[in-house]
Amino acid sequence: MAETDEAPETKGEKIRGSRFPLILGLVLAVLGGVGGFLAVRAGLLPVGASGVAGPVAESTPVVVDFGNLVFVPVEPLVVSYAETGRSRHLRFRAELEVNAGQSAEVARIMPRVVDVLNTYLRALRLTDLEESSALLRLRGQMLRRVQAVVGEGRVNDLLVMEFVLD
Repeated sequence: MAETDEAPETKGEKIRGSRFPLILGLVLAVLGGVGGFLAVRAGLLPVGASGVAGPVAESTPVVVDFGNLVFVPVEPLVVSYAETGRSRHLRFRAELEVNAGQSAEVARIMPRVVDVLNTYLRALRLTDLEESSALLRLRGQMLRRVQAVVGEGRVNDLLVMEFVLD
């Protein structure tokens, strides 16, 4: 009987002893995860916004020749929105930043530019225009559409001169 009494105690000690490395491993894994997160968050590890680790690339400054830039005005647009029984109007005026040598080509295609901007602005809802970050998002969308119509590399930027919702 003495043998049977010792056997359960020995098994119990082995079970408790085998759990210790598992618990220690889990605690170390959690601490390592938290430490890695905090190191990336604090900028101690060279991980960029793209999530790719590596040396930080040196950025070369972009030199813009402001003497070679020309601003081509876009015909002012008035877009009406009739939602909730009340009519509201958006007055929009912009200019396109182009290189001096390409201003004549862009001016010649201006009816297409006005058409694409008018079509885009009419497709929007009033809630899209009333958001706090609406102008930044809309400006990017309009620039992308204008560059698609005019051709890549001809229009550098779209400058919003007037954006009034009456």
